[in-house]
Amino acid sequence: MVGMAVPGRMKLSSSQQQGLVFGGAFLVAGIVLSTMIFPFWHLIREDVFEDVVILNNDDGTCYVETTDAVPKIIENCSLSAGDSVTIKFGKDLAWATIVGP
Repeated sequence: MVGMAVPGRMKLSSSQQQGLVFGGAFLVAGIVLSTMIFPFWHLIREDVFEDVVILNNDDGTCYVETTDAVPKIIENCSLSAGDSVTIKFGKDLAWATIVGP
């Protein structure tokens, strides 16, 4: 029987072996880069809640100062300067949202 594969006797050609080695090396390099150099958890920021005072309202965009020293921008804001609110923002990010009523 010519052309029939015998289980356990199939061999890869030289180019198939090289392709397999290249693919494996590429996969390992991708895993190393994704976990050591650019960890995924840096993309996910923890939410911070803070009580702040509105510093300014510029046509629906409010500005507040927080303890992390990064000024926050709140869009679609109807509050006035001097109002106290609780905001939610991602750690070290520049935009925030008002929490609650």
